[in-house]
Amino acid sequence: MNKEPPSHPARHDTLVDAIRRYLATHPAAADTVEGIAGWAVGAVASATADEVRGALSHLESRGEVLVNGRPVSGPGPERAFVFQDFALLPWASVLRNVAFGLELRGVPRAEREEVARRYIAEVGLKGFEQRHPGELSGGMKQRVGLARALTVDADIILMDEPFSSVDEQTRRKFQEDLLGLLRNHRKTVIFVTHSIEEAAYLSDQIVLLSPRPGTVSRIVRPAVDRSRSADEIRRDRNYLDTVDEIWGMLRQYV
Repeated sequence: MNKEPPSHPARHDTLVDAIRRYLATHPAAADTVEGIAGWAVGAVASATADEVRGALSHLESRGEVLVNGRPVSGPGPERAFVFQDFALLPWASVLRNVAFGLELRGVPRAEREEVARRYIAEVGLKGFEQRHPGELSGGMKQRVGLARALTVDADIILMDEPFSSVDEQTRRKFQEDLLGLLRNHRKTVIFVTHSIEEAAYLSDQIVLLSPRPGTVSRIVRPAVDRSRSADEIRRDRNYLDTVDEIWGMLRQYV
């Protein structure tokens, strides 16, 4: 006997739906959601992580994600994920963890390890290739996750609050290192964060979400020159004004 599928409460619109509604009434912002070099979703009490996972694999409700003009229907090699909780193989070395995506693609061992060693060095972990996750600090584990995402040479890197579990000093250093890596590799990044300062520091465009249900409140494009030094960026008037502007918009939701 076939059972009726269990009923579920209706889901809120996806982030894709919310952005489309926003652009329908704000057409001048339409050019800010394509060709994004860095996109931070800086909001409170919203299902941002679920939306990033949707971009990685597929959306379970309404909406559509296109990558290079093709709909996303499942995981693909053009997308990589840096997880909040590291998601490393505990029994594998740093070298194998970083090379794991290439291993799944069938890349020969010598070739994948050569690529992995290069990115391990780029994220500052040279000399730790044979260590295991249990021997690393939280910050070092996150560097392994970033190196793994870069190794597969994906067009898009999705980052779900990747720096939230480290102390403030390490977080700032990660932010600076990430900007340096992106200058060299020119990737598109979708970056979920609840930190206003982090959003303003890293992002070319910031999508602000309102809580319950999550809708697009505003799309902000900081006029920050990120070719300058880290200290210069953090003292830049445009950076400081962006932080104040975003807090002014989010204050009502707290």
